[in-house]
Amino acid sequence: MDHRIIGTTLPVLELQLQPGESVVSVAGELSWMSQSIDMHTSTAHGGGGGLFGVLKRVAGGGSLFMTEFSAQGTPGLVAFATKVPGHILPLEVSPGQTYMVHRHGFLCATPGVELSVGFQQSLGAGIFGGDGFLLQKLGGQCHAWIELDGEVVTYDLGPGESLRVHPGHVGMFEASVNFGITRITGIRNLLFGGDGIFLAQLTGPGKVWLQSLPLSNLAHALSPYISSSGGERVAETGTGAVIGSILRGLTQK
Repeated sequence: MDHRIIGTTLPVLELQLQPGESVVSVAGELSWMSQSIDMHTSTAHGGGGGLFGVLKRVAGGGSLFMTEFSAQGTPGLVAFATKVPGHILPLEVSPGQTYMVHRHGFLCATPGVELSVGFQQSLGAGIFGGDGFLLQKLGGQCHAWIELDGEVVTYDLGPGESLRVHPGHVGMFEASVNFGITRITGIRNLLFGGDGIFLAQLTGPGKVWLQSLPLSNLAHALSPYISSSGGERVAETGTGAVIGSILRGLTQK
């Protein structure tokens, strides 16, 4: 199976499948595919054999159903695009080399991937975006591709070496890294620091991938420009504002 990552700011993963080869992804990730690609959606993919396996995958932020894309008869092409500016990283996953990935990070993988819940913190769910803080455990025996948002910064932590990170910036880390949630100390820091209440503490040994653009930060940055009623911009300027107001006036008559 050949793959290439196209683009920079909004990259696309393109996979060239030979007859009989396949990849699996969570629901809703497909961007485009050639005619020879066959789709098969089921709860059994991604280590979801049986009800317990499905529940573990969903608890980790995955979808109930996963789709397998297979080349039938002739070679085929299937592509997956990122949803926000970021990077796509290829991974080799084996029983001795597993990873913890942020809940929206899994893009696709070859059969043999196993997705389950790696960490779940419900305390302060509102602070973590309404659903608590979740990490998927990426295991099994497969080639996988991970989507991280914004720029990616990596650190190799030595034994006992720790890094405290805002939870939204945690993109992925090796399973050998110890993970926990710690609270920001100091009443002034809590009340006036503007950095939230909790930090993720990552302790080596192992490699850590951090992302510079958490989805929660992007949503917060865009919120002043989007109304709560219909996704319409709150403030418009220049010629666009004049044309927009005229069109709205005509449609309301």
